[in-house]
Amino acid sequence: MLITRRSLGYCHGSVWFTRARWVGPLLARARARGICTGICTGTGMLAMFLLAGCGRDMAPAVTSIQLAPAADKVFLAENQAWRAQRLKELLKPDGWTSLVGLHWLETKAHSIGSGPGSDIRLAVGPSRLGRIAVDDDAVWFTPETAAMLTAEGKPLTGRIRFYSDRDAQPTRIGFDGDKGQLTLIQRGDRRALRVRHASADARVHFAGLDYWPADPEWRITAHFVPSAAGNALPIVDIIGITADQPHAGTVEFDKNGQHYRLEAIGEPGQPLFVVFADRTSGHGSYPAGRFLDVAVPDPQGRVVLDFNRAYNPPCAFTAFATCPLPPPENRLDLEVTAGEKRYQRPEPQSVGMSGALR
Repeated sequence: MLITRRSLGYCHGSVWFTRARWVGPLLARARARGICTGICTGTGMLAMFLLAGCGRDMAPAVTSIQLAPAADKVFLAENQAWRAQRLKELLKPDGWTSLVGLHWLETKAHSIGSGPGSDIRLAVGPSRLGRIAVDDDAVWFTPETAAMLTAEGKPLTGRIRFYSDRDAQPTRIGFDGDKGQLTLIQRGDRRALRVRHASADARVHFAGLDYWPADPEWRITAHFVPSAAGNALPIVDIIGITADQPHAGTVEFDKNGQHYRLEAIGEPGQPLFVVFADRTSGHGSYPAGRFLDVAVPDPQGRVVLDFNRAYNPPCAFTAFATCPLPPPENRLDLEVTAGEKRYQRPEPQSVGMSGALR
C-alpha cells in the first residue's frame, strides 16, 4: 500500500544525501555554474541548496527522491510482513477464528457431546464425547469409549486431569481427527469449556482484514515510566469479570501537540501489552478497543508505539472469546487512524455458534 508523500518533507535527513548516487555529479554541476562554492561540501548545506531550488533543471532529481525513499520501502515491507503473520495466526486450524463454542461449568458434573441428551451440547463432534467432573480445585475428564479422542496428540483412553489456561500446561483434548479441540478456561472463580474446530464458519468464511493506510507518522517514539514492583492494574473483561493484571508502567507520548498516557500490562524486563480505545472506536475501529504489542523498553526508557500494528481483540471475530477491555486510563481523546479497522463478520452458514456467552 502506497503512502502519500509530503511536499519535500523527506529531504531533511543527511543519510539520504550521503547515500544518494546523484550527490557527486550534482555538486560538480553546481560548482561549474558558480552557484555554490565550498559551502556545498556539507550535507546539511546541500539540503538547503536543494530546498532553495538551485537551478530549475534540478527539480526532477528532488521529485524522484520524494517518491521512493529507502526508509519508507523498509517500513512498508516490514508492515506488510507483520500483517501477513497476523492473518496467518488468525487462520490457524486452532486460531481465534476456529472457536465454535463456550460453555460455562455451572454444576459439579456434565456430559458432553453433540447428541440431544448431552448436558453440554456441542455444535460438532461425537454424539457422546465424555464427562467432566469438578472436584474442589481440580477438573477431571473421562472420555467415552467410542469417541476416539486424543490428549496432547496421543490417544486418550482413560480419566485425566483437565488443566485450564491458568495452569502451566493447559490440557488440549482433540476430536474429529484432531480437527476439533476442547480446552478449559478460568475467569475469576468461573470455569468454561472452550470448543474449536478447523471447519468453523468464522474461519472457513473469513472475510479478510481491513486496515488504514500504513503511515510512518503513527510509529511514535514514546517514554516508559515503570511502576513500582508488584503493582496491579484492574482489567475488566467483556463478560464483566475483573482481574488484576501485572502493571508494568506508563507509556507517555506526544501527538499533534498533545500529551497522552497509556497504562501497560507486563512483567519487568518483558514486552508490554496495551489495551486501548480511541475516538475511532465504534467509528471505524472495533467498538470495544484494540490491542497493541510493545517491545521491551531500552535502558533509557524509550519504546516505540507503532499504531499501524494496532489489532482487534479475538471478540471482534467470535462470540466465544472473553476479551479484556481498555481501562479508563487508556481511553484516548485522539483519533488513531492506523492499524486494523472493524471486522465485518459474515453470516453463519454451517459450523456456527454453540453455547451462551454469559
